[in-house]
Amino acid sequence: MKILVTGVDGQLGYDVVKELNRRKIECLGVDISDFDIKDEKASHKFIVNYLPDAVIHCAAYTAVDKAEDNPDLCRAVNSEGPGNIAKACKEAEAKMVYISTDYVFPGDGNGYYETDDLTGPLNVYGKTKLDGELAVKAILDHYFIVRTSWVFGVNGNNFIKTMLKLTEARNEISVVSDQIGSPTYTADLAPLLCDMVVTDKYGTYHATNEGICSWAELAEEVFKTANRHTKVNHITTEEYPTKAIRPKNSRLSKKSLDEAGFKRLPEWKNAINRYLEI
Repeated sequence: MKILVTGVDGQLGYDVVKELNRRKIECLGVDISDFDIKDEKASHKFIVNYLPDAVIHCAAYTAVDKAEDNPDLCRAVNSEGPGNIAKACKEAEAKMVYISTDYVFPGDGNGYYETDDLTGPLNVYGKTKLDGELAVKAILDHYFIVRTSWVFGVNGNNFIKTMLKLTEARNEISVVSDQIGSPTYTADLAPLLCDMVVTDKYGTYHATNEGICSWAELAEEVFKTANRHTKVNHITTEEYPTKAIRPKNSRLSKKSLDEAGFKRLPEWKNAINRYLEI
């Protein structure tokens, strides 16, 4: 099997290529220096020439607040880009794995979102990622859509790195405590994607580390594990206004994984512990 991985310079793409190499599966990691996913012709040419059996599409525009000021760019990368990849996959007769987000949901209530629950994104980023899902579904039959949340990994910036950096200059930090979800360690998500792509269990899935927390609780666990004595002040979303509206409920049901026979990811505190040991 031969697999193309987009977004190799990002957190998830980096770990997916690392995992494929560990499994001795032939793969190629690419980023914008190889071809621009916004360019349909360039995407088509590269993918059809490489002729992969599958594409794991990790490349995305993920600057959630900046997306509010740059909707056209965000849409080109997150909506049109996956469509370009999907069209090329169709011609190459390749499967496609598309990484989506909890932000496709409105975040109301306190239940767990199932894969077929009604979507309703609150911000530009979420809308463009949902449009990316729809584009893939419209073009391909052989696809995996994997929604995840609160991603962190070694290769790139993330909430954990930001929090630890802030402790260097502050004794206390205010963090939102009414947005609930699940952190996801890319080193745990990558093996699941590699397990999926060799199967024909196509469809939409939710995948995060097990357990839930608020951003404030996540910060507290990071500081505890890293032995940082920084106080975390719990505040509301309204007390920390941002350009993009965030969903307050990002709980994702893993029923889809269970039904397909895929193994759930480890518990999130365990993931934090392993991440900070690196």
